[in-house]
Amino acid sequence: MHTRRIIVGISGASGFQYGRAALEILRGLPDVESHLIVSKGAELTRALETPYGKDDIYGLADAVHAVGNLGAPVSSGSFPVHGMIVAPCSMRTLAAVAHGFADNLLTRAADVTLKERRRLVLMVRETPLNLAHLDNMRRVTEMGGIVFPPVPALYHRPQTAAEIVAHSTARALGLLGLDIPNSPQWTGGAADKAV
Repeated sequence: MHTRRIIVGISGASGFQYGRAALEILRGLPDVESHLIVSKGAELTRALETPYGKDDIYGLADAVHAVGNLGAPVSSGSFPVHGMIVAPCSMRTLAAVAHGFADNLLTRAADVTLKERRRLVLMVRETPLNLAHLDNMRRVTEMGGIVFPPVPALYHRPQTAAEIVAHSTARALGLLGLDIPNSPQWTGGAADKAV
């Protein structure tokens, strides 16, 4: 079986739970190797918004790379990866990716993902959006990235916030070409009756 490497970036936007959900989902896939990069802002968000300890998160990944280590394997296009997700993606990270500012390992890995024509999914977290945000989303889209704001889908009737987070994250990971088992999918409403 071929192992697919997925880079999980967690940046400093509200919603650290999306990154954790991505790691949990990937951990359950037998043919996936996860590589984690956590920004300094994300570390602060983790401490402020969640009960998770650093080791709780890092222990979910197959490999962890320090955000300041620009010599890590994931910084090079010669290191084969299947794709990358940034969950959540802050507006600062979006801007850096949109303008090619590879000033840390997370933004460098995203830049490499785009230049190698690999799949990049950004779960951008901000509202309302200003023109700079929209322009940066357009730029990333034109470069081949996928902008995926974690907008809740309610058709599967989630009962908890964790279910909403898990569903959005599974949908985003599916955009990397991964088959996510047990992820609710829209199957249509009630059948139309013949008139």
